Amino acid sequence: MRSSFLVSFAMFLAVAGLSLTACGDDESSFAPRDEDSSSSVCEDCVEDESSSSSSSVTLSGASAESNGSSSNKESSSSVKSSSSVASSSSAKSSSSSVTPQSSSSAKSSSSAKSSSSVASSSSVKSSSSVTQQSSSSAKSSSSVPLSSSEYVPFDHTVTLGEMRDEYKKFTDERNGRTYYYLTIRGKNSKGEQDSVTVMTENLNIGKMVGITKDQADDTTIERYCYDRDTTNCDRYGGLYQWAEMMQLPSECNTKSCADLIQPNHQGICPDGWRLLTQEDFYIIYNADGNTHGIAGVRSSYGFNGFNSTGCSLVGAGAVSDRRCQGIKDYAYWFYPEEYDEDPDSKAYLSATSRTGTGLNLYRDLKTFGLSVRCTKLEE
Repeated sequence: MRSSFLVSFAMFLAVAGLSLTACGDDESSFAPRDEDSSSSVCEDCVEDESSSSSSSVTLSGASAESNGSSSNKESSSSVKSSSSVASSSSAKSSSSSVTPQSSSSAKSSSSAKSSSSVASSSSVKSSSSVTQQSSSSAKSSSSVPLSSSEYVPFDHTVTLGEMRDEYKKFTDERNGRTYYYLTIRGKNSKGEQDSVTVMTENLNIGKMVGITKDQADDTTIERYCYDRDTTNCDRYGGLYQWAEMMQLPSECNTKSCADLIQPNHQGICPDGWRLLTQEDFYIIYNADGNTHGIAGVRSSYGFNGFNSTGCSLVGAGAVSDRRCQGIKDYAYWFYPEEYDEDPDSKAYLSATSRTGTGLNLYRDLKTFGLSVRCTKLEE
């Protein structure tokens, strides 16, 4: 059934004319950047044993439900019904919202972190090890010539659309990165008025590693940058495997670590912030005044959205099957929850494409590299 789905979806992509660029692991295989980005390479690019194939990759996956009222698993039992998420053969899907291809590789680690270290990112992964962030000046590689001009940091205000008084700024003390955030008011899964304060940019912190490697160093935060280019991390945020996002032992990508998942799980978010949950996103999707559905959550800058919620989702793409795919066309983000039917290797996630019209809940491999959003802890 899965193979037939892949064939069918490949045909869909061929008809739609969607081009997904494979992400190389050598410094000569960079895909073109945005016109306003410098052609620079950072020195923290990690050499891999082998380069990934340059062939295009196909997206595949199984969706749970395709409407906002059923996107929340925590409060609605209908989301994880047998007809929606129990198997890929019975899952609903739409041409407008898809998930990455499953990866055949998983990572393991012989060491485990204490569960007491889960709640604080500063207690497990050293802040001194996450300074290899996107910088304001371009760094050069011995094999790639440096652009004649310095890289100008991306202006994230353009992704926010119309600047409003609601937007505020927060600086992550671990690396000096500043994020915009705002409070979004809407309805929760119980139909009650509620609110959530969320970063309106994807998290970007950590040491960059090559995509043929797992994020397996449990002593530091690691990230993937699309096309191994830190300017993409600056623009779109880093891409993180599930255990890395959760700041759990890397072996949690291949075994269940349900007993280590905390309420208001912080993961790699800064102190005072926690990982975005399904309930958080339900409120965002059902924000007051959002008449555009998922398009009201997408940025109007390069991602075909109205951004009426202010959440400003961007097309950061993903790392799947050891390849980069979908930049500018897709956004993917994990939730801090393992998939009930296969907690060892899968977790819940959501996604939207540039043309997506519905909100879908998926489950797939924890070894994918996806975007991370953080929400502010209530005071």
